[in-house]
Amino acid sequence: MPTRRTALYLIAGTGAGATLALGAPAALARSATAPRPFGRYGSPARRLDPRTLYVDAHGRGDHADVQAAVDAATGTGRTIVIAAGVHRATVVIGAAHRDLTLVGASADARDTVLVYGNAAGTPRPDGSGTLGTSGSASVTVGAEGFTARDLTFANDWLRSDNPEYTGTQAVAIKVQGDRSAFHGCRFLGHQDTLYADSPSLDVFARQYYRDCYMEGDVDFVFGRASAVYDRCHFRTLARPDLPAAPHGFVFAPSTAGAHPYGYLVLRSRVTSTAPDGYYKLARPWVPSSDLTAHPMLTVRESRLDAGIDASAPYATMSAGHPWQEQRFAEHRNFGPGARITVPANRPQLSASEARAHTPARWLGDWRPFG
Repeated sequence: MPTRRTALYLIAGTGAGATLALGAPAALARSATAPRPFGRYGSPARRLDPRTLYVDAHGRGDHADVQAAVDAATGTGRTIVIAAGVHRATVVIGAAHRDLTLVGASADARDTVLVYGNAAGTPRPDGSGTLGTSGSASVTVGAEGFTARDLTFANDWLRSDNPEYTGTQAVAIKVQGDRSAFHGCRFLGHQDTLYADSPSLDVFARQYYRDCYMEGDVDFVFGRASAVYDRCHFRTLARPDLPAAPHGFVFAPSTAGAHPYGYLVLRSRVTSTAPDGYYKLARPWVPSSDLTAHPMLTVRESRLDAGIDASAPYATMSAGHPWQEQRFAEHRNFGPGARITVPANRPQLSASEARAHTPARWLGDWRPFG
C-alpha cells in the first residue's frame, strides 16, 4: 500500500499509486487547467470582497503560496481562497491576523492540501537542536477568530523513513487562538496530528470542529483547548512497527486545572484500520510545564467501533497522574467499542449531568454552530 507521502506526490503529479485517504487526484488534475480555479469564490478580476485574496500555484491568484497571502492579509477580517492542489510549505498565522478565514476553493477538503513533513526530532536548520513538537507543525495558528473551511491539514513525516528519530511527534496543525472554527476539514498525520491548544495556562481558547475528519495513531488529538468536536470522524491507523496492542490513543487532553471545560466529542464516530481492540480512546496528558493540569474529556452520543478496547478504553500516560483521577466521562455511546463490560473502566454521566456537557456550555457566548 502506498504511503501518505506517495499519495500526496501523486496528487501533485509527481508520483504513482493510489489512496483512499487523500483521494481526488482527478479533481486536482482538472484544477490545473480549469478556467475558474476559485469556483464560486470569484477571482482577482472578479473579487467578491476587497478583503479577499486568492492563492494559486499556477499563477492565477494574487499569490502563488499560502504564506505569502497570509503575510499580505494585514488587518482583521480577511479571507484567503486557496485553489485546489498540494501546497507543500509550513504556514504560520500570527496573532495579528485576527478573524482570518482560509477556504478551499473546490468545497471538497480532499482537493486542497496544506502539508509539510517535519517531526519533533527534525534538526533545526541552525544546528541548535531539534524542532520539538510545536516546531514540527505544518500549520501554526495563533490568531483569534480563525476559521477554516474545506481544507486538508497534513504532516506526512513517517517513522519508517527515519528509524533513528526518537522525537516522532509530527503535528499537522497547532491551533492556539480563541474562537477557532473548522468546518468540513481533514487532519492527517500519525503521532500528534491535531494540537488543539491555548497560548498560555490562563487563557482558555475555545475551538469548534464540525463535520471534520482526523486520523493518526498516538495521541493524535491533544492539547489544552476547550474544544468541541461535533459530527466528526476519528480514524485510528494500524501500526506495522508494533506487534501487539495498544497501537495508540485517540485523545490526550491536557486541560488546565482551573478550567471547567476540556474536550467534548458528540455525535461523532471512531473507526480503525487496526485489529479489534488495539486502540485506547484516551489517556490524560499532564505536561511537565503544568503539573496541576486536570485533563477533561467527554464523549457522548458517538459510535465507537471495534478498534477501541471496550474493556479498558483509557490508559495512564504518566505515573502519579492516573486516568481514574482525571475528568473522563461518557454518555449514551454505542457500537462494539462502547460496550460496558467493566463498569469501573467506563465512567458514565447521568442524564442530569449530561445536560451540562453541551456545545453551548463549552463555548459560552460564541456561536460558531449557528
